[in-house]
Amino acid sequence: MKYTLSKGLNNSPDARAIRQSVFVEEQGFEYEFDDIDEIALHLVLYDENDNPCATGRLFFDGCMKIGRIAVMKEYRGQSLGSEVIAILEEKALESGAHHIELSAQIQAKDFYKKLGYTEIGEIYKEEFCPHIKMFKDLK
Repeated sequence: MKYTLSKGLNNSPDARAIRQSVFVEEQGFEYEFDDIDEIALHLVLYDENDNPCATGRLFFDGCMKIGRIAVMKEYRGQSLGSEVIAILEEKALESGAHHIELSAQIQAKDFYKKLGYTEIGEIYKEEFCPHIKMFKDLK
């Protein structure tokens, strides 16, 4: 699949549209967009017809972090979330990172474990949804 990388969410309307569809309309989050969006690197995967199908962001906040991994409903089950994460991990490595962190929705915890992530800390809530911090050594 082809992909784009853009610094700042204003430079990636497709990333915004995917997140709006998945996190706001489908999952009911009210506070999906934040200040990190303007400093983050946003990745969007496209299908063979140039339709945007998955997104994620990479940013530095004391360490490299991945966030806002979202796959449009009609593209789920095709390992696109794993592909987004693999590309973002590679970009983190290129920037000199040795490990990476993320904040996982509890329902996605096992997905991240299969990709080599380990839970750290206690469960906490973002809005109404339980999350847990996870990390992975990249080297």
